[in-house]
Order: sequence, then C-alpha cells, then structure tokens
Amino acid sequence: MQYTLRNVPKYLDRALRAQAAREGKSLNAVLLTALRRSLGIDAETPAQRDLSDIAGTWVAEPDLDRILADQRRIDPGLWQ
Repeated sequence: MQYTLRNVPKYLDRALRAQAAREGKSLNAVLLTALRRSLGIDAETPAQRDLSDIAGTWVAEPDLDRILADQRRIDPGLWQ
C-alpha cells in the first residue's frame, strides 16, 4: 500500500531525515516505524499466508498418474 503525505512541516522533515541518517535507514523505514509506534502496534507481527486459497490443494488424478509413470519409464536401450 502506498500513501502520499503533503504539507510536512520543515521541522518534522528535518527531524525524520536526521533520524534516518543516524540509524542508517531509509526515510520510508523511519516513517513506518514512527507510524506503528504512534498507533501502538509496534510489536505486531504481520499475518502470514500459506497461499492455499490461490494454489489449491492436491487432488489425486489416477489417469494423470499413469501418464506420468509412462513418461518416467527409462528405456535401457537408449542408454547404451
């Protein structure tokens, strides 16, 4: 998600940039940390996804299994 922030006072801009320089971080990283802290969600860990909602689950397909088994069969005559 992206936001555009307008009319940032000069004193706030200087303070944020100075903090970013002191910590060796990007201005974006410093701003995100400040926002999280101000909202009291500094310790929150992001939710993780397993992607099962878009990747689906395994469904056995006997016909496909037979086709794949045939493709995986090695012909010893080809390896002489």
